[in-house]
Amino acid sequence: MFKNVLLVLLIATCFSGLRSQRSGKPNIIIILTDDQGYQDLGCYGSPDILTPNIDTMAAEGVRLTDYYVAQPVCSASRAAILTGCYPNRIGIHNALMPNAPIGLNPEETTLAEMLKNEGYRTAIFGKWHLGDAAQFMPNQQGFDEYFGIPYSNDMWPNHPQQGTVFNFGPLPLYRNEKIIDTLEDQSELTRQITEMATDFIRRNKEDPFFLYVPHPQPHVPLFASKAFRGKSKRGLYGDVMMEIDWSVGEIIKALNEHGLSDNTLVIYTSDNGPWLAYGDHAGSAFPFREGKGTTWEGGQRVPFIAKFPGYLPQGKTITTPVMGIDILPTIASITGASLPEKKIDGHDITPILKGISHTPSHEAYFNYYRTNELQSVRYGKWKLVFPHAFNSMKGQSPGKDGNPGKYKVIHVQKVELYDLETDKEETIDVAANYPEIVTKIKEIAAAQRALLGDSLMGVKGIENRDPGKTTQ
Repeated sequence: MFKNVLLVLLIATCFSGLRSQRSGKPNIIIILTDDQGYQDLGCYGSPDILTPNIDTMAAEGVRLTDYYVAQPVCSASRAAILTGCYPNRIGIHNALMPNAPIGLNPEETTLAEMLKNEGYRTAIFGKWHLGDAAQFMPNQQGFDEYFGIPYSNDMWPNHPQQGTVFNFGPLPLYRNEKIIDTLEDQSELTRQITEMATDFIRRNKEDPFFLYVPHPQPHVPLFASKAFRGKSKRGLYGDVMMEIDWSVGEIIKALNEHGLSDNTLVIYTSDNGPWLAYGDHAGSAFPFREGKGTTWEGGQRVPFIAKFPGYLPQGKTITTPVMGIDILPTIASITGASLPEKKIDGHDITPILKGISHTPSHEAYFNYYRTNELQSVRYGKWKLVFPHAFNSMKGQSPGKDGNPGKYKVIHVQKVELYDLETDKEETIDVAANYPEIVTKIKEIAAAQRALLGDSLMGVKGIENRDPGKTTQ
C-alpha cells in the first residue's frame, strides 16, 4: 500500500512538472537589489557578509565580472533593463522624485509587455521608480500584478533632510493600482515581497511567467526583519544583505518545489553601485573607484549572476563586458519573443552567457549620467573619461548610523585613459602613452553624440525619444 502511494505521488509530481513546461517557454525571474556594492556577496569577495544562497546560485550558473548598469542611479538603470534602451534615448535621467511630471512613456515596449504578448503572466513585487502618476505605474506597463512602493524608500517623511532639502509626503504601499498602506516601519517589506513572489510562482506553475523582484533594500534607510537583525558581522547593512540572500533562497526553493528549476532563467543583479556617503550603512565597491552617482567603475560595475540549468554552464566566470540594455533582447532570444518595434540599444548576449563567445556584443559602452552627460566610454579593456564634475567620497568622512557624510566636488580637467585590466582602481592615467586609442574612442564617442547627444558638449541627439508626461 505504501509503495503504491509513493508511486502515485511520484507520477503526480512528474505530471505537474510536465504541465509547467506545457508551453515550452522558459520562465523568467529578475531579482534586482538597490544600491548594492560589487563586493557585497560572498562569491564577489565579501569578507564579512554571508550569502550562501546567492553563492550557490553562482556555483550553479554564471557569474559576470564586467556587468555595467546603464546609468549609476536607480530610475535610469531600471528603465534600461525594462526597455533595452539607453535611458537617455527614452528621456529618463537620474532618479525621479515623487509626483514627477514625467515617467516611462507607455508607448515604449517594456520587458513585461514583450513577454505578456507571448502569453506570460507578469508580476512586479518591490520598488518601481519609473513614474508615480497613474499612467506610468506597473499595471499600465505590462504587469498583471504589482505589490510595492512607487519610488525609493528614503522618499518619506523620516528622511534625515526632511523639511530642509526635501518635503516628502507619506511613503505609499501599493497593491496593483490601490494604496493599501503608508509605511512608517519598513522592517517586514523584504519578507512580504518574498512571500508575494513565492505565491506567484505557486499560482502560475502551469504557465510561463515573468517575475520581477526589485528589492527596495539595501538602499537607505536600512531595514531588516527581527529574524535577521544582529545576525551579521557587518552590522545592519550585513543583516539586510543576509535577508535578501534568504529571499533568493526562498524563490529558488519555490522553483524546486514546483518542478520549475530546469525551465527558469533566474537573474540576480543590482541597479547601481553603493551609496558611499552613508558609510556603515552603505555597501562596498571594492576594488573599484567611487560608487553610486559616478561613472567610475564603482558606480556602474555591479554583480550579475544568471542561472538556467541545462542552458547556461555551471560555475563559469565570464569577464566579457555587457550592460543592462542587453537584458531585454537576450530574454527575447531565449523566449522567442518579438523585439519592440521602436529602436533599442541592447544586443542578445546569449552566446556570451553560454561561454561560446568572448567578444563583446557592442563596440563600446557609453556611460551617461545627470542630464545626458556622456562622461566616459568603455572600449575593450580601455576606459576613456571626459572632463566632467562629480561628487567624490575620496578623502571625505562618510556618514554613520544612517546619516550621510558630505561629498567633495571634483572636476576632471582633461581627457583621461585607463587600462582596466591592470588598473581596476582607475588611478593611472595613460592617455599620453596611447594617443591612437584616445583618438579611436573619441571618434566612437562623436558618433554616439550624433545619435543621443551630450549635454557636456552642447550636442543634442537626433534619436532621443520623449518620456511620458503627466496630464495634470
